[in-house]
Formats: sequence, structure tokens, C-alpha cells
Amino acid sequence: MFPLLWLVCVVAIKVFKKTAPNGKLTVYLGKRDFGDYGDSVEPVEGVVIVDSDYLKDRKVYGQVVTTFRYGREEDEVMGLQFSRQLYLALDQIYPTDQTPEKSQLQDKLVRKLGDSAIPFTFDLPENAPPSVTLQPGTDDQGSPLGVEYELKLFVADSKEEKPHRRNSVSMAIRKLQYYQPGSLTRQPSTVVSKGFVLSPGKLQLEVTLDKEYYFHGDKIAVQMVATNHSKKTIRKARLCFDNIDFSFEKPSPSTCKAQNSLQFTCPKFIFQCIFFRFTKKKDTH
Repeated sequence: MFPLLWLVCVVAIKVFKKTAPNGKLTVYLGKRDFGDYGDSVEPVEGVVIVDSDYLKDRKVYGQVVTTFRYGREEDEVMGLQFSRQLYLALDQIYPTDQTPEKSQLQDKLVRKLGDSAIPFTFDLPENAPPSVTLQPGTDDQGSPLGVEYELKLFVADSKEEKPHRRNSVSMAIRKLQYYQPGSLTRQPSTVVSKGFVLSPGKLQLEVTLDKEYYFHGDKIAVQMVATNHSKKTIRKARLCFDNIDFSFEKPSPSTCKAQNSLQFTCPKFIFQCIFFRFTKKKDTH
């Protein structure tokens, strides 16, 4: 008789935990990065444990706040602020009349932590911007520029009450945007024309990219078609990639990131196709 061996498989689940300064409120999250896949966004799911003796007749609220910082914190003087906050979600978690549907992770956490664990779920809007953080310089101080998300749970009498630090939990989360291959087939293209003084006809220029989205290290292939209906002879073309900053009301282009020039002759009624290839490098600043 051979001895019967029993194999036990143990699966460990990574959970993020944070407790309020007074120790009465504890939040558990399965992850802090939530993906945006274009047609759907992963919900923010977790459980919270609150001391019933401390809660009494008060309620537990949760909110998701995004902060857009477009200026340095040390430049904020005389009440001027270079940041904006937007509340994407605000809901009462406990007590509630509705029985929320628990995900697989929430069900495991409730079984592990006990019946006192309260599940909660927040849905992020699809049009919410992804998390972006600009790398600060050596002399910069304070919060970095970009878009940040924060999950906050607190105990209060009403949702309008300002949460106190001692009975609230704040956790930084991220909304990551993922690219789905094959979902975007549109090729960006634009056409411009230019006329000349005291000369009939126009010069028409059409530029087309091979795809709409690029990753770091990808080759950017540009096709340029010049149609010359004038009597002028075009001998040189210059292609430049600009980084556009949308931090303020009016977009402002920064310095040219990549450029290339090509000598060619384009007389009247001659079509010329030109291909450029650039490597999109990862920015370090």
C-alpha cells in the first residue's frame, strides 16, 4: 500500500490596508491601480471595518476625489491656487438599505475579516482623465504637477460635513488607461492649402500618420503629399513635432521635440510623397 498524499494549494491575495489615526476605521483594498479599457472602467472595490461603539448614530461615507495640479505649490501666494479638485463619487457606505453585490475579492475579505466588514464599490466615470504625474525638477518642492486620484472614507453625521483627519482614511489610487490592439483603426490626416500674392493657384499639403497612438520607442511614420497648382517651385519641406500643453485655458505649444528637413523639387502639377521616421523617446523631465 502506497501512502496517500494530500496536496494543499494555498493562494495568497495581496491586500492594501490602512487605518485611521484613532484606530476606529480600517480600509482594505485589493489593488490601487484601476484600468480604463475604453469601453469600461474597473470599479474601486474594497471593504471597511468600523468600531460600532465609536460609530453610534453616525454614518460612514466614501468619496473619490481627483486633483489636477497645473502649477507649482510654492508659487501659490495671496490666495492664488494652481490646482483644481473634482469629486467623482460620494456615497453613504453604512448604514444602507441596499444590499450591494460582492465581488469575489470582497467575498473572501468578508469571510476572512468577519461579518463586521462592510463592502463598498465606486464606479469611476469613463471620461475621467487618467493618472499623470510630471517628474519634478531638482529645485521643485511640494506636490508634483499632474492628475492624482484619492479614495477617502470617513465617519460623519452627514455627507456635507467636513471630514476630520483623526477619523478618516485616505488612500492614493491610480486610473490607468490601456490600449486595446485593433480597436483603433483611424489614421490621422489633415489637409492645408496656401495661396501666393500676385500668383494664381495654390499649394496643397496633405499629411497622414500611420496610426493614432504611439508608445515609447515606436517609429512615427509620416506620409506627406504636396500638390502644387501654382507657378512656384517648392524646394524644401520641414516637418516638426510639437508638445502641446493643455494645462491652461489656451493650448500653448512648447519647443519642437523632433524635426527633419528634406530637399526636393515640386514644380507645377507634380505629386511628391515623402516619408519621415522618428523614434519617440521617453521624456525624462
